[in-house]
Amino acid sequence: MMAKPTTEVIALPEFPVTIVRELDGNFIHDDISLKELIEHKKKGLILYFYPKDDTPGCTTQATDFTANINAFDALGYDIIGVSRDSVESHKKFLDKYDLQIPLISDSDEKLCQYFDVIKEKNMYGKMTMGLVRSAFVFDKEGTLTHAQRNLRAAGYTERLLTELAPAS
Repeated sequence: MMAKPTTEVIALPEFPVTIVRELDGNFIHDDISLKELIEHKKKGLILYFYPKDDTPGCTTQATDFTANINAFDALGYDIIGVSRDSVESHKKFLDKYDLQIPLISDSDEKLCQYFDVIKEKNMYGKMTMGLVRSAFVFDKEGTLTHAQRNLRAAGYTERLLTELAPAS
């Protein structure tokens, strides 16, 4: 179950981020603020952070979001993935798995720091600083409605769809 935000109040940042996407067979990247993006599109936004392009869990999550993109669109949400990988790495990742979601290249970690997703992690017995898989859902006004950290990639998109679907 998704956690509703409590003490953590995160507004969409006004600083520009680099968004990489495929358009008509070409890969393009634009610098735009997420606040401007949501105001322009008048849709909600699912912003999910993942550790690394082309790794098993991250690939599962990205391909699951791509497979369910129409369902999220019908609910009024765009989806954007964020990692610290480069624009070139994102282009390869998008192409290799035919991903239909844009990715943010946050190589300077500005967005990761803003959302506080860089944490100390235990990797094979060694403590390192790493990106914690997290997701933040904003409504079309840019208000944070859901936040979850330390999530599991497998099955996450289905759980999120269930959480966001209107009660019937």
